[in-house]
Amino acid sequence: MLQVKKNGAKNAIGERVNTWVDCASILGWLDLSTGDSKHTTFYAKVQESTHIFLCDFTNLKNLSTDWVWNPFSFLTGVISKTDEQETVNVTSDNARMVVNGEVYEILLIDDPMNMHDHLEIYLRFIGGQ
Repeated sequence: MLQVKKNGAKNAIGERVNTWVDCASILGWLDLSTGDSKHTTFYAKVQESTHIFLCDFTNLKNLSTDWVWNPFSFLTGVISKTDEQETVNVTSDNARMVVNGEVYEILLIDDPMNMHDHLEIYLRFIGGQ
């Protein structure tokens, strides 16, 4: 599931709270590229891993944010539906991936040699929420 960042309302102290909106569902393979699990200074165990997601080519430009596979968010438990019609380009700056309920930051979206055959999406694991 690809999600894009959408500006939300301001909270009690005036800062903008962004929300994540589903915009596309793509099928592919997720593979671990590098990974480590070490302890920090305060003996907290931290998982650091990068993954690569391989899928058939999909145009990630001008996607509609009113695309709703399921209006129920598995991460927050909130049901949301907007009537706003807008399009968005999915980039590493404004998007993230949710795979099997785990959240990944998009580092790079690569269309090798611009052949439009497949996409290689490089990810960094950031957690389950």
